[in-house]
Amino acid sequence: MKKKGALLVFIGAASFGFTPIFVKSGFAAGYTLGHLNIAQMTAALVLLWLLSFPHWKDIRHMKRSDRFKVMASGSTVGLTSIFYYGAMQYIPASMAIVLLFQFVWIGMLIEWIFLNKSPEKIHFVSLAITLTGVILASEVLSGGMMELPAAGVILGLLSGLSYAAFIYTSGQAAPDTNPVLRSSWMITGSFLLVLLVFSRDIPTFPVFDGELWLISIGIAMVGAVIPPLFFAGGAPHIPARLANILSSVELPVAIVSAMVVLKEQVTLLQWAGICLILFSIVVNETGDRWFRRSPKKKAAS
Repeated sequence: MKKKGALLVFIGAASFGFTPIFVKSGFAAGYTLGHLNIAQMTAALVLLWLLSFPHWKDIRHMKRSDRFKVMASGSTVGLTSIFYYGAMQYIPASMAIVLLFQFVWIGMLIEWIFLNKSPEKIHFVSLAITLTGVILASEVLSGGMMELPAAGVILGLLSGLSYAAFIYTSGQAAPDTNPVLRSSWMITGSFLLVLLVFSRDIPTFPVFDGELWLISIGIAMVGAVIPPLFFAGGAPHIPARLANILSSVELPVAIVSAMVVLKEQVTLLQWAGICLILFSIVVNETGDRWFRRSPKKKAAS
C-alpha cells in the first residue's frame, strides 16, 4: 500500500507541474484571473462529483465535522490556484514555480512561530541550501530578480504558503474517507472560496465561451482534479516527509514544460539553483539522521 500511495502522490505532484501551460494560454487569450479560476473550479467540481456518484451512499457515513474539515483543507487548493496563477500574470512561469517551492522553509517557519516547534540543525542546513538555490534560480546576482514586478514575487511566495498548507492538510482531514469523495468535498471548499474572492467577476463571466471552458478543463484536470484526488488517495498511506519529497517532482516538470511549450529560457545557472532547491527538500526530510549521535559507550570503571 505504501508503494501505491507514493506513486499516487508522485503523479499528483507531476500533474500540477503542467498547469502553467494552460494558465499562460488563458491569459494570452485575454481571460482574467477570476474567469480562469471560476471556470477551473466549476469544471473540477462537476468532474469530481460525477466520479463520486457511485460512492454517494458513503456520504451519510461521513460526519458533518469531517466534511467541514475536508472543505477547509480543500480551500488551500483554491488559494494556491489564486496566488500561483496570479503570479504568472506578472512573472515567467519558471520563476513562479521557484517561488511556490519556498514552501520548504515557509512550512518550517510556521511550525516555529505558531506550533512552537523549534527547527533542528538539519532544518537550518536545508534552509541555507534552499535560499542559495533561490538566489541562483532567480538570477539575483545578475540583477534579474530586481526586474520582476513586486506583485508577482509576493503572489508567488503566498502560493508557497498555501501549497505547504495543502500538502500538510491533505493527509490529515478524514483520512479514512473514500479518496474520490474526499477530493469532491475538498474541491467544493475551493469552489466556494474562489466564488467569494472573485464575486465581482461573476456578472461578467462568459458562460458560453467554448475556448474558456476548453482551457479551464485542462487547468482543472492537472491543477484541481488529479492533484487533490491522487494526494487524497496516497498521502494518508505514506509518511509526511516522503509526501514532501515526492511533491518536489512538480518543480522540474513545470520548468521543462515552460521551456518546451511556453518557450521560456532557463539558464544553466538557474538549473543549478533548481537542483539545489530539490536537494534541500531531500535534506529537510531525511537529513536528521546525519546529526544523530550514536550512544557513547560507558567507560569501564
